[in-house]
Amino acid sequence: MSRLARVIKESGAPLLGVAAYFYDPIFVEIVAKLGFRVLWIEMEHAFITFSQAADLCRIASGCGMLTMIRISDNRRENVLKAAECGPDILDLPMAESPKDVRMFVQHARFRPDGERGYFSVPRALDYGITDSLPEAQKRLNADLCLMIQIETEQAVNRVAELCAIEGVDIFIGPADLSACLGVPGQTTHPKTAEAVHKCLHSARQHGKLVAVGSPLPDLEFWADQGVDLLFCGNDVACLRIGAQGILQQANAAIHRRKASDPAQ
Repeated sequence: MSRLARVIKESGAPLLGVAAYFYDPIFVEIVAKLGFRVLWIEMEHAFITFSQAADLCRIASGCGMLTMIRISDNRRENVLKAAECGPDILDLPMAESPKDVRMFVQHARFRPDGERGYFSVPRALDYGITDSLPEAQKRLNADLCLMIQIETEQAVNRVAELCAIEGVDIFIGPADLSACLGVPGQTTHPKTAEAVHKCLHSARQHGKLVAVGSPLPDLEFWADQGVDLLFCGNDVACLRIGAQGILQQANAAIHRRKASDPAQ
């Protein structure tokens, strides 16, 4: 059972997560103190380096959070370097075929479950501070959650095959999925919802955990679906929403002052 699965079993679902699109330890500490349980470290779209990703894993872990790194693709180099950072979850975007997924698993798991390259001193293995490296690798195979993102029509059409693959859980990407289905941005449109329900049905049939990244207006919809991990914000959105709120309050105070002073 993965670390994520154990925490969900102990705490109940869904766990709430937030994404880091840039390197800011202060943000990580703030969201941890506020009560977010999982930090998503974004390496597909954002400019976070592997060194920074490892630091964010250290910081978040020290604050009691689980961590997820979303890599850009399933190339061996990307999978290995992200795995050595010691996250709790590795997430593969745009997973569309069993071949893609099996390659991801092959690079991320040590033998006999995969073909992950031997490296004795990564953060993921406590820098080699262990009585038995093979036993530590075996534990890590069990602890590390591998997630595949279902976010295209092709992936939805093959979701039963993808969910049947042992050792992976699923992450539904409603934004890309809605665009792929011809209704961009309409993440609860009937077309999108139909695809989502197909994914959820298959995931439940195969005993998979389900994660999702949700815009704020859709949170109730996803909570109703019974997902296990719900990412509901990111550092850029937090900055924007906070700055907008401050500006609106300041402008409102100025307008009230002008309205109450006839001399203005």
